[in-house]
Amino acid sequence: MFKQKPLAAAVSTALFGLAALPALAQNAEAPMQTVEVTGIRASMAKSLAVKKNATANVEVITAEDVGKMPDKNLADSLQRLAGVAVRTDYDEAEKVSMRGTNPDMTMIMFNGHAVAVGDWYVADQASSSRSTSLSLVPSHVLNQALVYKTSQANLVDGGLAGTINVTTRKPLQAKERLSGVVSGGLSYTELPDKTAPDFNATVNWKNEANTFGIMVQGFAEKRYVRRDSVSRFAYGTSSGWGEINTSTMLGITDASLAGSGYTAADLNGVRLPGSMSSEFVESVRDRKGGLVSMQFKPNADLDVTMTGFHSAMNANNHGRLTSSAIYSMLLGKNSPLGATAATSANTNSNGQRVYAQIRNPVIVTERTIYGHELKVLKAADIVFPDGTTPQYVGNSEGFFRDGAEGSGSFLDLDAKYRVTPDLTLKTLLSTTRGVGKTDRDQGLTLARYGTGISYALGSLRDAPYVQYQGTGPNQPGLNPDGSGYVVVDRAASGVKTIDRESSAQLDAEYKLDKGWVQSLEAGARFSNHKRTSGRWGPAFRQPITLDATTGKVTTPTPTPTTGWVPYPGNFGSGLDGGYWDNSGFSFTPDATKAYISENTKETSAEWERRVSSEIDLRERQAAAYLMANLESGRWSGNVGVRYVRTTVDAQIPTPIPADPATGKRPCDRTPPGGAPIPCAAYPGAITTAGDASAYFDPSSGLPFDPKGGTMYYKTASHRVFNNVLPSLNLRYEITPDMIARFGASRTIGRQNYNAYGSGFGTPGCDASGCKVTGPNPDLKPLTADNIDLSWSWYFARRSAVSVSVFHSKIDGYVKTGTVGTSTIELTDPRDNTVKSFFVNTSSQQGARISGLEVSYEQPFGSTPFGFTSNVSRAKTKVDDGRPMVGASEWAGNLGLYFENDTLSARLVTNYRSEYVNSTTAPSPTANSQGNSVINGVLMPTAPTMAAPITTLAFNASYNITPNLVLTFDATNLTNVKRAYYRYSEEEQQKLDVSGRQFYLNLKYRF
Repeated sequence: MFKQKPLAAAVSTALFGLAALPALAQNAEAPMQTVEVTGIRASMAKSLAVKKNATANVEVITAEDVGKMPDKNLADSLQRLAGVAVRTDYDEAEKVSMRGTNPDMTMIMFNGHAVAVGDWYVADQASSSRSTSLSLVPSHVLNQALVYKTSQANLVDGGLAGTINVTTRKPLQAKERLSGVVSGGLSYTELPDKTAPDFNATVNWKNEANTFGIMVQGFAEKRYVRRDSVSRFAYGTSSGWGEINTSTMLGITDASLAGSGYTAADLNGVRLPGSMSSEFVESVRDRKGGLVSMQFKPNADLDVTMTGFHSAMNANNHGRLTSSAIYSMLLGKNSPLGATAATSANTNSNGQRVYAQIRNPVIVTERTIYGHELKVLKAADIVFPDGTTPQYVGNSEGFFRDGAEGSGSFLDLDAKYRVTPDLTLKTLLSTTRGVGKTDRDQGLTLARYGTGISYALGSLRDAPYVQYQGTGPNQPGLNPDGSGYVVVDRAASGVKTIDRESSAQLDAEYKLDKGWVQSLEAGARFSNHKRTSGRWGPAFRQPITLDATTGKVTTPTPTPTTGWVPYPGNFGSGLDGGYWDNSGFSFTPDATKAYISENTKETSAEWERRVSSEIDLRERQAAAYLMANLESGRWSGNVGVRYVRTTVDAQIPTPIPADPATGKRPCDRTPPGGAPIPCAAYPGAITTAGDASAYFDPSSGLPFDPKGGTMYYKTASHRVFNNVLPSLNLRYEITPDMIARFGASRTIGRQNYNAYGSGFGTPGCDASGCKVTGPNPDLKPLTADNIDLSWSWYFARRSAVSVSVFHSKIDGYVKTGTVGTSTIELTDPRDNTVKSFFVNTSSQQGARISGLEVSYEQPFGSTPFGFTSNVSRAKTKVDDGRPMVGASEWAGNLGLYFENDTLSARLVTNYRSEYVNSTTAPSPTANSQGNSVINGVLMPTAPTMAAPITTLAFNASYNITPNLVLTFDATNLTNVKRAYYRYSEEEQQKLDVSGRQFYLNLKYRF
C-alpha cells in the first residue's frame, strides 16, 4: 500500500504549486487597494446560500464551482459532492450514483425534464440501462446543479436514490447587453502521447429593455485515450476463474507434482485463473455540440424560455487482446475458441491425447467476501508433457469499432405566468433524443499454438509474471513446427439504440398564507418514452470450418502476415509487476476493415437484421401531485403526495421452435432480396431477417438453407403499474445559522429496459416442466421508503459543517437468473402443442441502505486559502446476502484552494471504496446473482469487485488581464491503477491504467 510513489510525487508537486501562489501573485496584486470576492469564493458562498435556504436536504454546485475545478464533464463535477459517486471509463467520470446505489437509480434532469443521452461504448449501447451518460455534457454548459437527497411531490418521479436537476444559463441573467467568453487550447494525454484541440465559446446578447435575450454556446473538444490492461478475460471456459478438478484434468498426478510437496488430491478444488491476458485499447473522444437559449420576459408577470442542446461524440476505438487457455490445456481440449464440452475437439500429439500438467504450484488460502475459506493457485507452470507437439494455448484478437458514437439532444419550452398576485402558472414542454451506435464492430480472432505458460500472480495492483512456452515469435502466422497463430474466426456487426421522450407538464401555485400553510402547489405531467435497440451483421462469403477431431482449420483461410503492428514498446509500463510478457500484436484498423470487407458481401438491410437482439419498448408515464408549502416561525417545509401510473408495452423477440416430427422449423427463411415467404404456423414470423444465418457464396459448396438458424416472431406485452408517493420535508431554524431538517418519502425507480423487453431464448421442456429464458414483464418498479435527518451550521462566511443520516428500505430490487412465476404461451418442441413456459428471468427482492454523510468547508482565516471536504458511508444489505451492485460503503472528497484577484488554484482528491462492478443493466438471465458449488459447498457466485481507488486532480488560472485568463487543468495526476478482483484480492480479475491528462487553455471574456 506504500508502493504508489506517483501519489506522493503528484501531491508534493501540486502542494508546492499552491504554496508558491501567494508569492507569484504578490507583485501582480500590489497596486490593488480592495479585493472583490469572485470566482471560487463567490460560487461557494452562492452554493451554501442555496443549500441553507432550501427546504429539502440538497447539495449544490454552481457555474464557477465547475469552472474552478479540473472537471471536463458534469459527472466529474458532481462526484465532488457528499454522497455522490461515479462510474469512470478511461478516467473520465461518466455515470452518477447516489448514496450507495447503482447509477440507474438516480434521476438526472435538465431544466426540470428527463434527458436522453446515447452511450458511445458498444456494450453499453446494447445494455439498455436507464442510467444517463454524462460524457457528452461538458461542464461549462451548467448554470447550477441541485442534488435532491430527499424527495418532494413536485419533483419528477423516477429517482429512487435521489434526483439531480441541472439548469442551464438564461440570457437575461447576464449583467451586460453583450457578453461572452471564448476559450481555446490543447489537451494532452500522457499514455498515447498525443495532443488535440480544445475549444468552447459562449455569446450572450439581450436588448436594452432587458425583455429579450439570446445565448449561444458551442464546443469542440477532442482528446486521445489509451488503456493498458492485464486480465483473466479469454475465450470459452478459460475466461475468469474456476476450480481444479483432477477427475477431468488428467495431467495433474502425483508423479507430475513430484518434488513440489503437493499431491494431486491437494490441488483438487483449488481456485485457479483460466487465463493470463493482456488488453490494449486506443480511442478518441471527439465531442462537438452546442446550446441555444432564448428568453422573453416582457414584464414581471411573464417569463418564457426556450432552450435547445445537442452534443455528439465520435469515439472510434481499437481493442486488442492476447489471452491464454489454461482450462482448455488442463482438460486436454484443442477447440481454437476455448470450447471444452465433451464433443469439443481433443488435443492430439503424435496420435495421442495429451493433458497439460501443473508444475511448481504455489497455493495460498483466501477468505472470500462471503466468509468462505478457499485455496488459490497463485503461481504455476501449466505445461504439456515434454516432447508434446504445439497445442492450443490461447488466442489473439483485434477489434476495430468504426462509427462508434453517442449523441444526445433536447428542446424545451419553459413558461411562467403570474395570473394574479396569488396564482402562478408554469408549464414545461420538452422533447429529447439520444442515440448510441457503432456502425461496425469488426475483428479477427487467431488461435495460438505452443506447449505451455508460466505465471505468478503478485499483489492486486501489480501485473502478474507471464511467460509463454514453445509458441515462437508473437506475430501472426504458423511456424514450421506448428507453433504460432492462425485465423480461426472473424466477426462483424453493428448496433444502434435510440431513446426518445416527449413530455408535458403543468404546475400551479396558489398563495394562501393561512396559518402554517403558505401556499398550495398542484400539477400534472405526462411523458411518452420510446426505446428501440438492435444489431445487424453482414453475410460472410466463405465459412471457417474446423476439423471436429483435431480442432484445426480445414478451409483455406489465409492468416494475414502483413498489416499488423506490435504493441507499443511502453505497453504496460504503468502496471508494474516486474518482468512479464507484455508483447502482442494486432492488425491495424485499415487492415482489419479491408479483411472484413473482402470476406463479406452485400445482401440487404433486412437480411442483416438480428431480431434476437432487438428491444422495442414504449413506456408512458402519467403523474399528478398536490403539495402544501408550510411555514410558521422557525419552522418551514412541505407535505404532499404524488400519484404515478406507468404503462409499459413491449414487443419481445420469441424463437420459433422446430417441428418435433421433422426436427425442422415450420417456417422458411426468405433469401436476401426475395419476396417475403409467409408462414401459416406463425403468421407473425419475421422470415426476411437473417439473424446471423449462413448465406455463403456458391463457390463454398454450402447452399442456402431456408430452414437453418433460428427464426423469431414478436410477442406483445402490456403492463400497468400504479404508485402513490407521499413525501414530507421539515426545516427548523435552531439559530439563524444553524438548520435542522427531516425528510420522509416514498420514491420509485423503474426497471431497466432489457428486464421488460429483451428477447426470449430457446424453449425447452423436461420432466420438471417447460422453461425459457427471457424478460420479466411483471417486474414492478422499485420503491423505497426513505427517512433523512440532517443538521447544518453555517458558522462563518463561506464556512459550513453538516451531518446527515439516512435510511432507505427498498422493495423490488432485481435478482437475475431465477425461475420466476411469469409464464408465456409457447410451443413444446416435443409434441408441437402450445403450453405455458416458466420464464427463467429476473425476480425481485428487498434491500436496505443506511448511511451517514459529513461535510465541512472553510477558508483559512483571512488568507486566500481554504478547503472543502466530505465523507459518506452507506451500508447496504440485500435479502439474498449479496452486496448491492455499484454500492461503495465509503466515499470522500478533500479539496484545497487558493484564490485572489490574479490567481486561483484548486487541488482535489476523491476516494471511493470497493463495489460490485457490473454493467448498469445486466442481462435478466445472467447468473451474476446465482450460486456456485465449490468443494461441495454452495456459495454465491463470485462477483467482480472494483477495488478502492483514490484520484487526484489540479486546476489553476491566471488573470493576465481582467479579460484574458490562462487556465491549466490536470486529471489523474497519480496515474492510478484500477484493480478488480473476484472472491478476494487474491483473485485478481483485471488491472488497468490510462495515464495522466492535461489541458491548457486561454480564455477571453468580453
